[in-house]
This record gives sequence, C-alpha cells and structure tokens, in this order.
Amino acid sequence: MSDTAMRVFLVAGETSGDHLGADLMTALRGRLGDRVNFVGVGGPEMSAAGLASLFPMSDIAVMGVWPVLQRLPLVLRRIRETAAAAIAARPEVLVLIDSPDFCHRVAKRVKKAIPDQKIVLYVSPTVWAWRPGRAKRIAAFTDRLLALLPFEPAAHRRLGGPPTTYVGHPFLARLDEVRPAAGRNAPLAAGRRPVVVVLPGSRRSEVTRLMAPFGAALGRLAATVGPIEVVLPAVEHVRAEIEARLADWPVKSTVVAGQAAKFAAFARADAALAASGTVTLELAVAGVPMVAAYRLDALGRLVKRFLDVPEPLRDILPVRSALLPNLVVGERAVPEFIDADCTAENLAAALAALLADGPERRRQTVAFERFEARMRDGLPDTHGGAAADAVAEVLRSKSLEVRAPEAPEARSGG
Repeated sequence: MSDTAMRVFLVAGETSGDHLGADLMTALRGRLGDRVNFVGVGGPEMSAAGLASLFPMSDIAVMGVWPVLQRLPLVLRRIRETAAAAIAARPEVLVLIDSPDFCHRVAKRVKKAIPDQKIVLYVSPTVWAWRPGRAKRIAAFTDRLLALLPFEPAAHRRLGGPPTTYVGHPFLARLDEVRPAAGRNAPLAAGRRPVVVVLPGSRRSEVTRLMAPFGAALGRLAATVGPIEVVLPAVEHVRAEIEARLADWPVKSTVVAGQAAKFAAFARADAALAASGTVTLELAVAGVPMVAAYRLDALGRLVKRFLDVPEPLRDILPVRSALLPNLVVGERAVPEFIDADCTAENLAAALAALLADGPERRRQTVAFERFEARMRDGLPDTHGGAAADAVAEVLRSKSLEVRAPEAPEARSGG
C-alpha cells in the first residue's frame, strides 16, 4: 500500500455505531499509523479517537415513527450535508456504520456523484429475516459489507448481496468481563437463594410492556422454588420507569446501573429473564441460561406477519426464531415467548426448569459453548482487527486502481 496519506470518511448515527467506529479507528491506526486521516460523523467515542464530527450525532440518533417524523426536516438536511461533505472530501473509502435509513441514503447520493467511490457498509440489515430483496439493492452501492453474525456472508451470497466479510460482534471483546463464574453450571448449592437477572429492555416501550408479566412471573417462580434474589441491571434513561413499576412486583429486587454492575450480576446469575434483543447475545457469551420474551405494539404485530426465514436461506438458517443466539447455533436452545405467549405462567415454568440440574439447563450450556466457538471462528484475537483488515483491503485495492496504467486504447490517441 502507498505511503501517502489516506482519508477515511466514517458515518455513525447511534451509540452502537459510535462504539464500532471508535474500535475501527483504533485498529486502522494500529495498521496504518499516521498515514490514515479520519473525517465524518460520529459520537463521543469516535471523537475521543480523533474524529471531528461534522455535526452532533444526536441530530440523527432517533428511533420510532413519531420521533423521526418530528425531526424529519433536520435528518433530511443532515443526509444532504453528509453526502455533500463526503463527495467534497473524495476519501479513499467511505465507511457507513449501521443506521441504514440514514447511511444508505448517503451512500446512494455519493455513489451517484462518484461512481467509483469505494463504500463499505458496517453491519448488515436483517435480510435473512425479512425483505430479502434488500441484499441486491445494497449491492448496487456497496463494495464491501462487514457482518456481525457468522451466517450473514452465506446469506448475502445466496441472495445476491455485496461481497460480505464476517468481522465478529463487539460483545466478543467483553468476554473477560462476562466470563462465566466457576461452578455456575453445577447444581445449586443447598440452602442458597438462586440469583435471577432480569433485563426488561433498554427502551421505555419495552419496559412498559414487559415489567408487569416479568414481575408476575417472578412471583410465581418464588412460590414454586422458594426465595430468590432478583438483580435488575437498568440503563440510565429507563431506570426511573423501572423503579416506579417495581412497586407492583411481588418480589424484592435490586436495581443496578452501569456496564460493570451488569456484568457483575451476570457473573453471579443462575438464570436470566430478558427482553428479546441484543442483550441475549451478551447473556449467551456470558453463559447465563435464559428465558427471553417480548410483547409487540400494533405496528410490530403487523410486521411480525411478514417475518420468516426466506426460502433460499432455509438450509443456512434452519430454525425460525427471533433470538440471535438460536439463529447462530441453529436450534431453539433458548425458550422464547412472544406476544400472547408472554405470560407469567409460561415464563415462570421455563425459569424453574433452568434452576434445576435438568435437560433444559444442560441444553443451553452445550449450545452456548457452540455459540462462542462459532462466533469466534476465523477471527483474529484483537477486537476490531477483522473489520480493520477488511477496510485496509479495500484501501489497498483503491491504491492499486489509482496506480494502474492507462488502458491501451486511451494511450493510442485514436
């Protein structure tokens, strides 16, 4: 690769993307040193890594139909401004991290203006669950896709998506923090209260729908197995909502905040009750047997009708599940209770089975060993390394294109 400076334009539109972007910047600097310069849009972690964001990431970090509509004029303006800045910068590579509603629009504008611009998408849309036609559409403006889940490269090959590289999930970097405590999977010691970690979600809508059935389930569980210790890690922006709703719970619970406290709770946990979402990946990495649940809003019930593994991917993803750990291991190892099935009776019975040294607990223990092995397969030891290698490869190909000789017909003068 050339010793000349290389400009990498990055865009992240939410907290998880900011974390991925900061790790990528650090890893690229480790490979390329001072030759690489970063510009674009990011949050506090990317700013700490050396990115001067074009505007506050909070301008575009919006979720939900109503919040997006309220801020739509600003978001559309930021799309135009970001694309214009990328076009003016002419970077060696444009890296767009998650936030597809924002980033894909930026990519299309840039590709239209500069057809040979190298564009990397970091995080695959869920083409393996619904709207599989998106794979071909993003291939039109994407030179490389970086995937967080090991089955996604095969899914994109099958669906006509862009060249895709599995780079690992960021939760893998936290293994040392959440490594299973010794003896966790042994039978509970006589006389010790089981520890149940409860995670009702990181959004207010999730909390409002799940706190009541979760509390009722824990009450039934305590009536069945005896006294239990309940620890409830809460993200700060929903902590007040959680604490207010705990007043109606029949069991005493301890609320903790912060990543360190959450992982400490995982290390002590005998089982977990969690909202279906990315936290189930953390629990699987930590080896905590779990029960997952979710209650949908009206829009979610409508969308659910269209969710299914597309026909071309049935051999790649043989199980229909809303849980990523189940999709990764290829079986419904973790019980999941969605919508009408999310009842106190169902949740309590599934949790009770996990607190005994029985087949349900052993099944998850074995599945989580396979889960970690599959998530780590083919990855370098350093977090962010696979993503940085993929971006560096794109930079290398761009450098070779720039140095390539003119075509003969261009030199012939007619």
